Amino acid sequence: MGSTTDSTTDSRIEGPRGLAGVVVTETELGDVRGREGFYHYRQYSAVDLAGSRSFEDVWHLMFRGALPADEAERAAFAAETVPLRRLPDEVREALPALARATALSGPLAGLRTALSLLGASAGFRPVYDLDPAGRARDALAACAAVPTLLTALHRLGQGLEPVEPRADLPYAANYLYMLTGEEPDPVTSRAVERYLISTVDHGFNASTFTARVIASTGADVAACLTGAIGALSGPLHGGAPSRALDTLDAIGTTDRIGPWIRERVLAGERIMGFGHPVYRTEDPRSRMLRDIARQFGGPLVDFAVEVERQVEEILAELKPGRELHTNVEFYAGVVMELCGIPREMFTPTFCAARVVGWGANILEQAADPKIIRPAARYTGPVPPQPVPVLG
Repeated sequence: MGSTTDSTTDSRIEGPRGLAGVVVTETELGDVRGREGFYHYRQYSAVDLAGSRSFEDVWHLMFRGALPADEAERAAFAAETVPLRRLPDEVREALPALARATALSGPLAGLRTALSLLGASAGFRPVYDLDPAGRARDALAACAAVPTLLTALHRLGQGLEPVEPRADLPYAANYLYMLTGEEPDPVTSRAVERYLISTVDHGFNASTFTARVIASTGADVAACLTGAIGALSGPLHGGAPSRALDTLDAIGTTDRIGPWIRERVLAGERIMGFGHPVYRTEDPRSRMLRDIARQFGGPLVDFAVEVERQVEEILAELKPGRELHTNVEFYAGVVMELCGIPREMFTPTFCAARVVGWGANILEQAADPKIIRPAARYTGPVPPQPVPVLG
């Protein structure tokens, strides 16, 4: 960065660390109102959509700007997206080697490479060089392929053959079918579908912002999504559902909840599944997923509810004045466990939904010709200094 500038001539604007609360653009896709415990996709409550609509309907809403008006429009969208679930031969043939190479890191790591390969084999072009229809075509193709890629990489990693997608199954049911090889029952399928809908988009989180930064450079859709997946892979972003369930395992029994939580809170450790950087009240996604979990019932659900109750009491006592509640990851892990999804696939399952939100954000950002290019304050040694001669 060259020499420092005088404060009277510097046009840069100071922002808080992490850009928390800084508005960087406008969007028509949705928002999070943290103090109210509410978030929405376009003009509809995301939780209401999860309770009454299909995943494909919400995908249509995010990409086309409106929900399908009737069964004919819904069927037309399915006819457009379902064939895109099947992978090109070049990508399918490369997956076994890719699964072996990422055996220690898992399907999400493999997905980054697989998506890059998909984009290259399908001839994705920079969004800068495409019209809106071309951008949407590439985004649809990438989003439709992600569940197929994830489940194939997982099964290959387990020594199993991939399961080809079925055209007669909706998005969520097809995902579970490709994951397990068995058609899911309607209750399980609907529970997972509601979870997927609830995680399609959630404001300008780290991965969504990453996707938009890359889109602002004019890069192709696969490049934008690959960057978003990299951001999602961080434990502070998308890696918490399985970690929250690990917390339940570590506590083990009801009598250990209080001592276990107190010890970690007093040590300043984070309790996975609790707290959120935006919500200052109960996370509406957590409330919805708690209700879904209770519909299944059983010891795991009873234990999770009791852990939630005691943790909130302890946090209120030890951190008075702070609103700390369960976030989406806490009950998401419970629901996915009850639906038979392996823990190593919790975050990839999240990704299978969020890719649609990323895709919509990429399309919106691609319409803006301004590159996202913030500044940083230099804090190193004062320049310029003479370059030392190597003695």
